[in-house]
Amino acid sequence: QVQLVESGGGLVQPGGSLRLSCAASGRIFSINSMGWYRQAPGKQRELVAIFASGRATEYDDSVKGRFTISRDNAKNTVSLQMNSLKPEDTAVYYCYVRTVQGVYWGQGTQVTVSS
Repeated sequence: QVQLVESGGGLVQPGGSLRLSCAASGRIFSINSMGWYRQAPGKQRELVAIFASGRATEYDDSVKGRFTISRDNAKNTVSLQMNSLKPEDTAVYYCYVRTVQGVYWGQGTQVTVSS
């Protein structure tokens, strides 16, 4: 089983920054992809940014140039640096990991962008 623990959400003013982190632990044999999704109230969960084996890093168009995803393979962690935050970035952010064992989600961390 794989466990994902997220941290770093909170309340920030428009234009501000936040950094989300996610640590994967447990019996991890091989990570195929690792990244972040988000879900705003009344909307479907959507991809924010992701690393996938054999593919270039992907970002949703709405966050390109503002968000940066990074990964530490030795520690099985993935982070999301979010700059120039906008009210429309408000959502619950979920860490996502896909391994040979299956797909795993974090518990979610709330990000609220408001003045």
